Amino acid sequence: MGRIGRRGFVVAAAGALAALAAGDAAAAADGPVAARARRGAPRPEFRGMWLATVGNRDWPSVPGLTAQAQRAELLAHLDSAVARRLNVVILQVRPTADALWPSPYEPWSQYLSGVQGKDPGWDPLGAAVSEAHKRGLQLHAWFNPYRVANHTDLSRLVPNHPARLHPEWVLPYGGKLYYNPGIPEVRRFVQVAMMDAVSRYDIDAVHFDDYFYPYPVAGQVFDDDATYARYGAGFTDKAAWRRSNIDRLVGEMAARITRAKRGVRFGISPFGVWRNKATDPLGSETSAGVQAYDDLHADTRKWVREGWIDYIVPQVYWNIAFPAADYAALVPWWAGVAQGTGVDLYIGEALYKAGAPGQPAPWQDPKELSRHLTLARRYPPVRGHCFFSAKEVMTDPTGAMAQVVTDHYPTRVQPPS
Repeated sequence: MGRIGRRGFVVAAAGALAALAAGDAAAAADGPVAARARRGAPRPEFRGMWLATVGNRDWPSVPGLTAQAQRAELLAHLDSAVARRLNVVILQVRPTADALWPSPYEPWSQYLSGVQGKDPGWDPLGAAVSEAHKRGLQLHAWFNPYRVANHTDLSRLVPNHPARLHPEWVLPYGGKLYYNPGIPEVRRFVQVAMMDAVSRYDIDAVHFDDYFYPYPVAGQVFDDDATYARYGAGFTDKAAWRRSNIDRLVGEMAARITRAKRGVRFGISPFGVWRNKATDPLGSETSAGVQAYDDLHADTRKWVREGWIDYIVPQVYWNIAFPAADYAALVPWWAGVAQGTGVDLYIGEALYKAGAPGQPAPWQDPKELSRHLTLARRYPPVRGHCFFSAKEVMTDPTGAMAQVVTDHYPTRVQPPS
């Protein structure tokens, strides 16, 4: 399928997106993908790291630190990125339907103060943008669109939480709470909540991760039958309707970002397997147990081929020669998807697996990750890499990150623009 870009998407979907089509049509027509295709200019290499806040994975190290201590830890992560000669930090600013900035739509994140809704005494996103730019780093704001809580008890959310005010928007699944992607009001709300950060801060990009419809949990059902009955007319089956819901989220968000601020990019880091070739002849030579298209209802290949996003970072979190999902098979497959689209391809790298107990033997070799970058350089559409995640970038317990820097990042480079 040929790339139609953001303008083509908005035109083709004019009926469905009429409410969003109002505004500056010229800005929507001239998105970064289209402008870059006209320039034909080479782009600097993307060298990124994810800085995760959910569950205090990377930062803050624990909830409840003072504002001064939180800020010091944040700056240490930014300094670590500079020391590793990276140029992009992807900061998780909306981990669970909450905010790491003073949002008028959602509560302060519990991962800051330890109490959802409690003002931490400073503006983490504002500080992150300012301090990243001082260091020559881009700051991409990472949002999880639909996850509400890592538990199923609505009463644990603050009383004015949108999920408590609209319990009909929420479904429990796999021990967590999710907004129902099939409800149009939900889709509009999460976009408005995310766009508040775009409007208020000089972020360089909006970034979605791999969570759309939730990952499958054996023996459990994501119970959206009633929603499908209400909104699914015209679709052949529920799976096609679900994919359409996620397509709408991506396409509408792309249009909103372009109208709001032309220079802000839009990127997504999906699960690394779109579909196995045994499922679809267009798929990769893999036998993965999860397929983004079928299980998460995320047609990630389509978003690239249609040019709805500016960059994609598939999470190719497997070693070279891993039987079910070989890094050496997936990188060329993604390169083929991105070729000629104007969408930048960066490869998501599982730094967290390097030396980790229980990981296959290749991950016990500190040189495995460096071999990934060596292999990827054989494919011109690959324009960089992103490492999960910041804690391992900083501590580097096996020296795998240092090996990458020695072998591939001899000097700092400007971030991609």
